[in-house]
Amino acid sequence: MQRLYDFLRRHPTGVDASWAVVLLGFSTLAWADPAAPGERSWLMLPLGLGMSVVVALRRRAPEKMLVLAAVLGVVQVVTDVELGPGNFAMMVIIYTVAAQSTFRWASRFALIGGLSAATISQIRWPQPNTSALGQIFITIILTVPFVLAWVLGDSVRTRRAYFAQLEERAHRLEKEREAQAKVAVAAERARIARELHDVVAHNVSVMVVQADGAAYVLDASPDQAKQALETISTTGRQALAEMRRLLGVLRTGDDPESGEYVPQPDVQQIEDLVEQVRRSGLTVDFKIEGTPRQLPSGVELTAYRIVQEALTNTRKHGGPEVGASVRLVYFDDGLGLLVEDDGRGAAHELYEDGGADGQGHGLIGMRERVGMVGGTLDAGPRPGGGFRISALLPLRTA
Repeated sequence: MQRLYDFLRRHPTGVDASWAVVLLGFSTLAWADPAAPGERSWLMLPLGLGMSVVVALRRRAPEKMLVLAAVLGVVQVVTDVELGPGNFAMMVIIYTVAAQSTFRWASRFALIGGLSAATISQIRWPQPNTSALGQIFITIILTVPFVLAWVLGDSVRTRRAYFAQLEERAHRLEKEREAQAKVAVAAERARIARELHDVVAHNVSVMVVQADGAAYVLDASPDQAKQALETISTTGRQALAEMRRLLGVLRTGDDPESGEYVPQPDVQQIEDLVEQVRRSGLTVDFKIEGTPRQLPSGVELTAYRIVQEALTNTRKHGGPEVGASVRLVYFDDGLGLLVEDDGRGAAHELYEDGGADGQGHGLIGMRERVGMVGGTLDAGPRPGGGFRISALLPLRTA
């Protein structure tokens, strides 16, 4: 049954044509009726055929069929062909135009036609032996179906327009949600990219330095080589733990209790980070000024990543025998970071505009992180040689 209903909805003209055939059949029977008026009864058949065409094409060309119905009605009045089954098409086209036409003139014309059709028919073919009051009553009774057809059609048109507006609004909201989701995905990808860069760049650089050192002293000092390998192992495990935490946010449909993720790094772990860097062979002086206190998680993570990236850059670009210093300063309304080294420094194009090849993700990530918490970052050569990174992160006591 549902398939039949869907088929009929997909072929509305075919359905209308079927009803038109039925209407033409009733018109033919009325034309063949021996009791019909004899002199002009032959016009009932072509008029009935025209009205059937109106019904068949009412949804394909409603305005044209309305005009055709009006012309046929005028011909019927002029030629004195009494009302027949085909006149039912007038009520059908009035409803169709009111429901589907996008032209207001057509809807108004259909309403005027519906209001005047019964009056014209009663004037042209009055009921015999009926008083004037009776004629008026009959006219009102015959006008009501035409008016109801127009009102019903206009109501259907209004409802369709309302549902179309709701669908358009829902479609627009769906597009907005998709756009917001894309923005959120892009922001999350950028955040994960920064995190992965910080984790991989720092820990892998430590592992490379320790691996080179272990290979250099493997024969001369097996104990130092063993210690370097242990450092590589520890650093690798830390890197895997942090990467597991980051990749955990990409999982969908997993049980949140099925895995354990490492907490976000904070300011308190900076000292452990400095100690790890010292074990890799880099001399680092670490000091804290002011009164340490709990900070917002975003500020904590930003501070940790800035120090991590700065020390990584020092180890990669500072040259041999480079030393570094890290200062954390707690102000009343902010946290200050100062990371300096006495190495070879860097050319202007290496730390501005993303680096010489546009791939300076480390400093780009620093600026993005600092910007997200509303802070300021300054990075560049240090007077007297080396490189300096200073940042001020605004904070509120958590």
